[in-house]
Parts: sequence; C-alpha cells; structure tokens
Amino acid sequence: MSISGDDELAQLREQRRLELQQQIEQQATVQADAEVQAQQDAQNHAALDSAMKTVLTPEARSRLASLNLVNPDLTTKVKSHLATLAGQNKIATPVSDEQLKRILGGLNENRREMSIRRI
Repeated sequence: MSISGDDELAQLREQRRLELQQQIEQQATVQADAEVQAQQDAQNHAALDSAMKTVLTPEARSRLASLNLVNPDLTTKVKSHLATLAGQNKIATPVSDEQLKRILGGLNENRREMSIRRI
C-alpha cells in the first residue's frame, strides 16, 4: 500500500513540527540555566562587595574599584581571597591601602616585566 502525497506531506510537516518543538524546549532550558547562573554570579558578587565594606578601608576599596576597571578577574580573585582570610581571622581588618598595595605587589612579582628597546 502506498502513501499518498498528502499523507506523506502531513507526516513530514508533523515530523518537522516535533523537531522545532524540541529545539524550542532545549533553548528554553539553556536560557533558564544561564539566567540561574547569572543570578548566582550576581549574588556572589554582591556578597563579596558587602564583605569588602568591612574588610577594606575606603581608600583600599577605591583602589580595588580602580583595579576592577583594568583587570576584573584579578580583582575578583583578590576580593575572594581577602574575604576568605577575614573569615578565618588570618588578616587584621580593616586592610589599609598600603597593605592592599603590598598584597597586589606580591601578586605582580609572579609576572615577568618586558621592555622593548629599539636599536
């Protein structure tokens, strides 16, 4: 028994409709996961910022905010490290601007300095 052209077309349309529906559901799941992750990141960032208000002096917070414009990854790493140390009472709070400079200087010792000289 052969399938008529209309029946075959209806089958293809139904198959395509199901594929599109699955794609939409997958995209919705991915988007929902991304939104949840973004919300968690925002909460973590807010928690770090509130912790820095007690851990750092205003001058040190200002320095860290300036550094955040240039190197956000380093700033996040420093903030989380300071929050951990303060939580374990391994650092005297509040951390002054000079102490923060020394901490940042210690992190920069690991970097190689390069200079270009023209001959």
